[in-house]
Parts: sequence; C-alpha cells; structure tokens
Amino acid sequence: MTSILARALARWRNNAVAPSEQKASKAHALIALHSTGRPVWTKRATEVFAREGFAGNPVGYRCVKLIAEAAASVPWLLYDGAREVPSHPLLDLLAKPNPLHGGQGLMEAFYAHLQIAGNAYLEGSTAGQSVHELYVLRPDRMKLLPGPGGWPEAYEYSVDGHTVTFRQDAGSLIPPILHVTQFAPLDDHYGLSPFEAAARAVDIHNACDQWNKALLDNAARPSGALIYQGTDGNSNLTQEQFDRLKAELEGSFQGAGNAGRPMVLDGGLDWKQVSLNPKDMQQAEARNAAARDIALAFGVPPMLLGIPGDNTFANYAEANRSFWRQTVLPLVSRTAQSLTNWLAPAFGASLRIGFDSDAVAALSGEREALWSRLEQASFLSRNEKRAAVGYGPMAGGDDMPENHGDQS
Repeated sequence: MTSILARALARWRNNAVAPSEQKASKAHALIALHSTGRPVWTKRATEVFAREGFAGNPVGYRCVKLIAEAAASVPWLLYDGAREVPSHPLLDLLAKPNPLHGGQGLMEAFYAHLQIAGNAYLEGSTAGQSVHELYVLRPDRMKLLPGPGGWPEAYEYSVDGHTVTFRQDAGSLIPPILHVTQFAPLDDHYGLSPFEAAARAVDIHNACDQWNKALLDNAARPSGALIYQGTDGNSNLTQEQFDRLKAELEGSFQGAGNAGRPMVLDGGLDWKQVSLNPKDMQQAEARNAAARDIALAFGVPPMLLGIPGDNTFANYAEANRSFWRQTVLPLVSRTAQSLTNWLAPAFGASLRIGFDSDAVAALSGEREALWSRLEQASFLSRNEKRAAVGYGPMAGGDDMPENHGDQS
C-alpha cells in the first residue's frame, strides 16, 4: 500500500502544473510571518489623543479643524486621461456620498480622523456593479487583520460588543475599506498621529492651563500660610481647631468669587504670604512655546493660531499661503490618489480624481502673478500657456503670436 501511494504521489508531482508567477513584495511577506491570522489593534492612545489633544486642548482642536475644513473645501475634479470630465457618476458620489452627509462634511470627518488618530477609514457600499454610498468609520473601533502576504486581509469594526468583518478580497467590485495612514516609521499597519509627536507639548500646555485654573481657584494669587502663635506658649492647634480653620478657608476664601475678601483671624493666628517669582516660573512663555510645538507638529503656522512671539512670516497672508502649499494641498493630493486607486476600478480604469487648486482663495495672488507672467511670455503659444495653468488645449491654440520674433 505504501509503494502504491508513493508512485501515485510521484505521478501527481510530475503532472502538476507549475504555478504562474505573481508579482508581490518579498519584504512584505516577512511581516506575515508574525502577524498572519492575528488581529493587530490600533494604539489605545487614539482615545487619549481625541480626549486630551483635541477635545481638551484649544491649540490641538484648532489645528485639526483648520486642516480638515481647509482640505475638505477643495473641490474634486475628474479626468479621463488628460481630458477633464465635467459630469460623471463618480463626481456625484463624491458630492453626495450618503443620505446623512454631503461630500464636504464626509471629507472633513475623514481628514479630522486622519489628523487625530493617524488613520482614516472610508467604507464603500456596493450594490451590483456600482458603488452607491461612502461612509467614514471611527479609527478607534477598527481592527486590522493581516493576510498571508502581510497586507490587510480584512478589517473588523466593533461597537458595543457587536463586530462586522470587512474582507478586502471578497471578490466585490472594490475593496470595502479604504485605509489611509500618516507615515509611521515603526508600524507596518497603522499611521502615526501628529498628537503623538506633540504629546509632551500637549501635556505642558494642558498643565499650564491647569496651573492658571488653580490660581483662579485660590483668588488668583499664590497661596500663603497661617502661623499659630499660642498665648500660653503652645504653638500647636488641636485637631478640632485645625479642621474648623481648614473648612472655613475652603468655604469662605477660595475661588474667584471670594477674591479680595478680607480674612478675620482669631488671636494667635498670623497670615504669611508665599510669593512666587514669575520670572522663575516662566509659565506664560512655556505655554506659548508648547503651543508653537503643537502647531509645528501639524504643519500649521503659529501666526494663524494667534500665538504671540512668532515672527517667521512677514504677514498673515504669507503664513496662510504657506499653510495651504505645505500642509493642505499635499494632503488633498495624496487623498485624491488613494481615492483614485480605490474607486476607479468601479467606474473606469482610465479615470483619475484630481482637485481644483484654482478655487482656493488664499492662492489667488499666486495665480494672478502666474497669469501675468504667462501673458507676457511671447515665446509660448496659447495652448502652451493653457497647459501651464492646468487647462486643456483649444482649437487653433498652437499657432504662435504674430508679433513673435526669431528666438536665438
């Protein structure tokens, strides 16, 4: 029996068809060696970032809102090759992704999650051969399941003990989940939140606010000491006297509402003010320095946040242009590429999602300067000038101007 099985196995090996070669990352397969089939949870710090960095810190809140609102306000464009498509079902989907959200509201939530958690997720709802709706999912509820190749094989979304599994290779029209991350050098699956880079600055800024609140609770001045000098040579209060004095101080003399209220002292009690040197504390400057570090982590010029002591930019308009060029537009461009790779197979492989930077009011001065320079460039044809500003060619636009002379 053993020899029969051996001969049969040999014949099967000889007749087996060699598997076709598939393109895949060799390095990424190593990731699967230690993570295949095992869920990889996002960092629990996501909840801390949302609570302490966003909801509990005005600088972090404003940075996230500035970036999310600005990026979501940039209109989407659609191209088929080099030709712009003014009307298409894909544009309609991006403009009205679901019954509850408009396109700008959906993308604002998407960008905000990306800034807070370092990860953002879009769910694509399909029916038949079309994508009907898009939804933003919370990063703190998502869990990634790596596959044999090290790439995400599925995502699990859990709410109140109930879990829904989204399999990326289920043969659907598109993968059900689009996962966009911030760059994280030490994580194979999840992104790095700017709040993690600015964690110490957030702690310092929040601690300074707590310090100010404590000062207000203590009549907006440093604390002092009550010294008891007994008339009979006894310098110690009884426990009953100590408790009564402490309760009277807390109930009648602490808090902003009791600021400046005179204190009536019994015999033998003397008040000694404990002074703190503001120069030694440098509390205000430490708070502003922490605010600048938070803004730096997000790529928001501190001038836009009203943080004093920052003279990097000559004026507000220059700081605003830098914010759009260095922070907002690169984020929108990367998101457009991700949306194209995710949605294009369902609408047409040659389609490409772009964005209309000409609609950004903060960059109008740059556009006017560019148009002025192109208008004076007599060595360029009309179509060359149109291409330089992102417009398509026009009939007869390749003819050179009549006043064009020979260029040597």
